[in-house]
Amino acid sequence: MADINVTPFVDVVLVLLIIFIITAHVMDYGIEVQVPKTKTVATSTKDLPVVLLGAKGDLYLNHDKVQLVDLVNTIHTRFPGQNSVYVRADGQVTWELLAQVGAKLGEGKFNIQLVTEPANSGSHR
Repeated sequence: MADINVTPFVDVVLVLLIIFIITAHVMDYGIEVQVPKTKTVATSTKDLPVVLLGAKGDLYLNHDKVQLVDLVNTIHTRFPGQNSVYVRADGQVTWELLAQVGAKLGEGKFNIQLVTEPANSGSHR
């Protein structure tokens, strides 16, 4: 029999597709952040640096972990001339930590835009 059996190949491809579908929402920014829900959410297509603040206090600039003391210098180095940033904070982050990040970005003269999720989005993770 000279034919190739494609059944195992199809099985592997379907498993990989299922894994990709399940993990696609995590690949958006690399860490899981559940932003607070609000009644109104402004949509924006600006390409700005994203400061991610995880539930445990981890701080990231786009995909790279940074320290709070180095945040402003890192943004100025990696995004020269940029004066605005998105802040995407997990809903479990304490107000004190969010205020510290905001104060540090304020020292760097950055315009802060908070990322939220619409209240009627229906995604319950």
